Amino acid sequence: MASDVKPRVKVPKKAAAGEAITIKTLISHKMESGQRKDSDGNKIPRSIINRFTCDFNGQNVIDITLEPAISTNPYFEFEATVPEAGEFKFTWYDDDGSVYEDAKAIEV
Repeated sequence: MASDVKPRVKVPKKAAAGEAITIKTLISHKMESGQRKDSDGNKIPRSIINRFTCDFNGQNVIDITLEPAISTNPYFEFEATVPEAGEFKFTWYDDDGSVYEDAKAIEV
């Protein structure tokens, strides 16, 4: 994982079974378009988060395809229903082949 790419996730520590909770995610990422040049005139390689997924205990909760016009440091806020105690797994896919992950447990 590149040192300048940092996922941050906020999930409540506890919820009641069947409760809808709000999940907030942000990934610090430059979202390099591949069109800019560095100080030596070399093209900076494209590096854009193109997909974000969230799973709960192996079941998909959300799967988002991102387009190149997405902003730097993409932020997502969404609701998920918590049927049982478990773990949310968050995955960001970069079109340079990198994959960034985070996970948060929740009690019921």
